[in-house]
Amino acid sequence: MQGIKNLTQGPIRRQLFNLALPIMGTSFIQMAYSITDMAWVGRLGSEAVAAIGAVGILTWMTNSISLLNKVGSEVSVGQSIGARNEEDARSYASHNLTIALILSFCWGLLLFIFANPVIGVYKLEAPIAAQAVEYLRIVSTAFPFIFLSAAFTGIHNAAGLSKIPFYISGTGLIINMILDPVFIFVFDLGTAGAAWATWLSQATVCAIFVYQLKWRSKLLGGFSFFVKLRKNYSQRILQLGLPVAMLNTLFAIINVFMARTASTYGGHIGLMTLTAGGQIEAIAWNTSQGFSTALSAFVAQNYAASEKGRVVEAYHTTLKMTTIFGILCTLLFVFYGSEVFSLIVPQREAYEAGGIFLRIDGYSMLFMMLEITMQGLFYGTGRTVPPAIISITFNSLRIPMAIVLSAMGLGIVGVWWAISISSMLKGIVSFIWFRALQKKKSKAFWTA
Repeated sequence: MQGIKNLTQGPIRRQLFNLALPIMGTSFIQMAYSITDMAWVGRLGSEAVAAIGAVGILTWMTNSISLLNKVGSEVSVGQSIGARNEEDARSYASHNLTIALILSFCWGLLLFIFANPVIGVYKLEAPIAAQAVEYLRIVSTAFPFIFLSAAFTGIHNAAGLSKIPFYISGTGLIINMILDPVFIFVFDLGTAGAAWATWLSQATVCAIFVYQLKWRSKLLGGFSFFVKLRKNYSQRILQLGLPVAMLNTLFAIINVFMARTASTYGGHIGLMTLTAGGQIEAIAWNTSQGFSTALSAFVAQNYAASEKGRVVEAYHTTLKMTTIFGILCTLLFVFYGSEVFSLIVPQREAYEAGGIFLRIDGYSMLFMMLEITMQGLFYGTGRTVPPAIISITFNSLRIPMAIVLSAMGLGIVGVWWAISISSMLKGIVSFIWFRALQKKKSKAFWTA
């Protein structure tokens, strides 16, 4: 097939690293958009950070919905490549892009129209809420770029070409880093300036992807970006991507309620701590997600080609890599949490509160890495339901746990412990579920 990498042959460790490192970089870059915005806006004060933090949770929800087509592309296109079916690979690529565009328009329009009541959920002071509404309305018009770029990334990952999304996303981040201070301080646009910087950088990323596929790589021999949807392809994409999108979207919705709880017990400092701290945690999550996505793409091709031994070895290799990364994150968050947080918001009150959050969250890092590894393995075999069930169950427990622990006298710290404990439980249960399938040997695990 034109332009793809065959992952069913060759050294496993090298292929995983070659796939994972660019994906890690891409994931880090995607999170760095929000971190960059927060870091510059943090110079305006904790109130401004709270405003874009409130929108950040909604942006997280947006990225979660876009996973439908990112994961849908990675698995459907990847398995088609593994089965040597180029026609199906092209059709899945086209369908993913078409569905992504439809979803992005609908979701963006919804948030644009209902920006005021959506932001009203956080119960913010009027000036902070007004900044958040303005920021949300600007960013919502960029959703088509975000959704299409996610699908483009998934298609390239499925083909073993993870370096291309990394380079393209990196270009967008550089543009965002340059435009943020210019729009915020030089043009004196404040939080709106950060929104416009993000808008322009995301538009640029999408445009480069289009140029790359239309006039440079001709990946899979070329394919249409938008097609009339056919039931068999659309159904398979929804089957693969919908559980992932739903669990991540639910996670974001839960975080909205957690943010409200944090605001109740800690005011705008509590909300700021949750959102900014969540962004820092997300750097660890999304960077390590590179290993999971690499494993998913690798497994998709080898699973379809019935290379069972390569799948198992790839899993063990990935687990070792994520464990090392998890230990490093734990040490950083537990012992240097305040210092890390101060890079985002330099106010003493803010980074001291943020340090407490990161220390508590740091205890769950190893368990989070376990969950991420299991996720990649399940996704690659087309089993997107088990991770969805696990995440939905234990993320949902965060709300009652936060309420109970806070009411017991822990206050805002109870919210942080609810987050950490639920992450530990997700990792443990994910591993147990996988081991249960393993005990049933090949019949249960290797039959889709």
